[in-house]
Amino acid sequence: MRYFQYLTNEERQGIFHVSPVSFTKNSEKEILAHGIGPLLYMPGTRNQIADEIISTKHRSLVSMVICLEDAIGDNQVAEAESTLVAQMNQLALVTNNGRVAEDDIPLIFVRVREPVQIKRIVNLLGESSFFLTGFVFPKFTVSNAEEYFQTLQECNKTLGIRLYGMPILESPEIIYKETRLGALVEIRRILEKYRELVLNVRIGATDFSSLFGLRRSHNVTIYDISVIRDCIVDVVNILGRRESGYVISGPVWEYFNGQKGKALSTYSQMDYEEGLIREVLLDKENGLFGKTIIHPTHLKVVQSLYVTSYEEYMDAQTIISNANGDLGVIKSDYENKMNEIKPHLSWARKILTRARIYGVYHAQNSYRNILIEKAHV
Repeated sequence: MRYFQYLTNEERQGIFHVSPVSFTKNSEKEILAHGIGPLLYMPGTRNQIADEIISTKHRSLVSMVICLEDAIGDNQVAEAESTLVAQMNQLALVTNNGRVAEDDIPLIFVRVREPVQIKRIVNLLGESSFFLTGFVFPKFTVSNAEEYFQTLQECNKTLGIRLYGMPILESPEIIYKETRLGALVEIRRILEKYRELVLNVRIGATDFSSLFGLRRSHNVTIYDISVIRDCIVDVVNILGRRESGYVISGPVWEYFNGQKGKALSTYSQMDYEEGLIREVLLDKENGLFGKTIIHPTHLKVVQSLYVTSYEEYMDAQTIISNANGDLGVIKSDYENKMNEIKPHLSWARKILTRARIYGVYHAQNSYRNILIEKAHV
């Protein structure tokens, strides 16, 4: 599995200075944490998931969540669990009989409602659990954090594998000013305790917004909603420090243009894409990487924005290659900025990690070169 594998060799050579590497659910944790990228949510009641993976219907799909929480009704939990088991067993069957290569299965996560559901899902899946990459922990707070990770740890010990956890920060004590910092500091302490199981930390802006009766419009970014931006700042400050090293994912972009929308909406697909592009660019500038998405049309847009530019790549290479103590600052190859070795070293390492996973554009190329390949969506 690798990003942009739907491109032909000729297209890939024309777009990339460095092509993306292949990786699997068993790759090193740093690669997986950044490689999740745009994470596509699907309701647990959807019974075509396995068929769509087998047929590669969504050719850009690399990571996905089967959701047993907010994406389904409270009265649909048993149905969703049964459907999830059937879908995973179907994937196990076609993989075991050689119809689909195991390395071509996307990174699959399950979003549960509560810690006890993790153990129930693992018991229901049995050996099919091996096709999961991990679980998503919604409404993650100080009060349930230990139980989530202890349950995951017990399941891993029983299965003899490593399933990762991805907590979602979306509860009142995180967004409310008077409790935020204390909650984040305590959550950081707990995450450190289970660090080897924490793949990344996600931000649930929809739940945050609901606490204030807010919903952002398609033509603004989450950073224009001041109360949410204020919270994101503190999450990055507490959990995104260089010494922490947690990958923090950007909030969901919820707009898309379906067939009915084309007839009824005042706005075009281009309007929605431009809003998503603006927000992903701001995610990156603010230290967030990865994004929750709810429609396949978002995959290609977000992925194309994660490809490293040639200029970034050259700057990062220069910084890394000169981090031997002989120089403190060096002019960039583009002669448009100064690269300070020590202050920019952490940034450079992140850029090179991203370059391995998503590739590097040729100097004259950008995300637009990916997006114009409409035939490959």
